[in-house]
Amino acid sequence: MWPNGTSPGPCFRPTNITLEERRLIASPWFAASFCLVGLASNLLALSVLAGARQGSSYARSSFLTFLCGLVLTDFMGLLVTGVIVVSQHAILFDWRAVDPSCRLCQFMGVVMVFFGLCPLLLGAAMASERYLGITRPFSRPAVASQRRAWATVGLVWALALALGLLPLLGVGRYTVQYPGSWCFLTLGAQPGDVAFGLLFTLLGSFSVGLSFLLNTISVATLCHVYHGQEAAQQRPRDCEVEMMAQLMGIMVVASICWMPLLVFIAQTVLRSPPAMSPTGQLSRATEQQLLIYLRVATWNQILDPWVYILFRRAVIRRLHPRLSARSRSLSLQPQLTQRRTVQ
Repeated sequence: MWPNGTSPGPCFRPTNITLEERRLIASPWFAASFCLVGLASNLLALSVLAGARQGSSYARSSFLTFLCGLVLTDFMGLLVTGVIVVSQHAILFDWRAVDPSCRLCQFMGVVMVFFGLCPLLLGAAMASERYLGITRPFSRPAVASQRRAWATVGLVWALALALGLLPLLGVGRYTVQYPGSWCFLTLGAQPGDVAFGLLFTLLGSFSVGLSFLLNTISVATLCHVYHGQEAAQQRPRDCEVEMMAQLMGIMVVASICWMPLLVFIAQTVLRSPPAMSPTGQLSRATEQQLLIYLRVATWNQILDPWVYILFRRAVIRRLHPRLSARSRSLSLQPQLTQRRTVQ
């Protein structure tokens, strides 16, 4: 409950927005079209993934497992949040009247945090998997790679869910956000709000940073092998180049979509004087910025499947026909084996 005691539940902050303003901002047609395009894109990527998994190598099968987990997460995130947002935009229901106990708001807050963090964490897990596969190809059993990949996806889901449940345990709060159609973490100055906002920001930023570091090392290793002394005989396989191209694309998309929101959350909760008043009010400019950054972040769920669809070997060969003429039967492992023998 806010200090003024006028809100019917802890998730409602004082807002000054009219019904006409909500109609202008919250377009049901735009929200529905956005969700349908995202759902169709992820379904298309899942169908392509199903065909690619057949007959794939152990290393590629593990990578495709992570991709499958990522696409499934994006699909479910669009489906769950889309149902709530599109319904709210279409009916323009009064959240206070429909959800006075704030259970729907808390559910949506958990969902927003969970499906927001999962793509970033999965991107870091995929970068770690490729880093080990390229720099230490003999350090893990191939037979257990796919099973381990699914276990890692499950751990990522569990970590994101645990973080999303913290406000229900008293660390941070979920509140209805401008223009009254969605719920998210509170950008307040209370210790719990600051702690939860920074935890969300640091975990997301750490995932992006770790992905950048490991992907850079992996690409440098591939380039070193590609241009090494044995380059004429030992080229990286096309599938290794394909996986790194897809992973770099996923990292770039996640960075562009999510970093503005993460930086904005950190700046807002650490602002002095606080951005939020003791009664729970934010300036209209701050609320509008949060809405814009959130909409940019949701594009990640639409663009992720297209990164996989467009960065496949068939598309890469059309853009770079010389790859088709090169030998694709050799991998990184023979060259790494020779180096270890020499050493």
